[in-house]
Amino acid sequence: MGEKKVSIGNVAFGGKEIVLIAGPCSVESEEQLLSTARVVKKEGARVLRGSAFKPRSSPDAFQGLGKSALEFLQKARSETGLPIVSELMDTSQVNALAGTVDCVQVGARAMQNFELLKALAKTNVPVLLKNGLSATVKEFLQAADYLSKGGNKNVILCLRGIRTFETETRFTLDLGLVPALKKLSGLPIVVDPSHAAGKRETVPALAKAAVAAGADGLIIEVHPEPENALSDSAQQLNFSEFQKIVPELNAVAKAVGRKI
Repeated sequence: MGEKKVSIGNVAFGGKEIVLIAGPCSVESEEQLLSTARVVKKEGARVLRGSAFKPRSSPDAFQGLGKSALEFLQKARSETGLPIVSELMDTSQVNALAGTVDCVQVGARAMQNFELLKALAKTNVPVLLKNGLSATVKEFLQAADYLSKGGNKNVILCLRGIRTFETETRFTLDLGLVPALKKLSGLPIVVDPSHAAGKRETVPALAKAAVAAGADGLIIEVHPEPENALSDSAQQLNFSEFQKIVPELNAVAKAVGRKI
């Protein structure tokens, strides 16, 4: 099956260029987001990520700033020109996000929220669809079918690992699925090394391996002060760590005939 190109704003996924999506796990303040957006753009990121709504395992954990975060994201886009990706959790948020962001992220916990997928299928907003915590390839592709067969062809698949018996890494990331999913779906494939690793020191190695495996993009969490982050503090890179990783990714991309 031939590969399909999908664009987020004016940034195309599925071509020779490997796209960097970067930004904080969750939007915590206007300054936190804007400072991060400026740095990641300077270092070569083409798309800004930041969640306004956060699905969390504990009801006591930070759930996101909601609508105010969407305002900060729009301001960051206006200042930097970076298209924005943000996560949503249920159908009540579809209209707010689809009319605001350049791409909606469907997280692992929502991959099989079929009513949400049906609602997104009725929009034209690009969807970054993450694989579920224990999803098989077949289930992942069936979730993508809910979008494409419902009318929204702008789908990008995102691998973020699955839950296994292993405890050394947060999730187990099978990079063999990058070429496999490309062959089966023809869709662009993005890899999320941050969630797969769960530890910032492991993120660079997984990111470089993903580039070598043929990923069309990477989504990397970056925060001004990861140790003080309100979510996923252990896996977010600080600014200097992100600055260091980009030339390393460029070197790997060049070796496989592509570019960042």
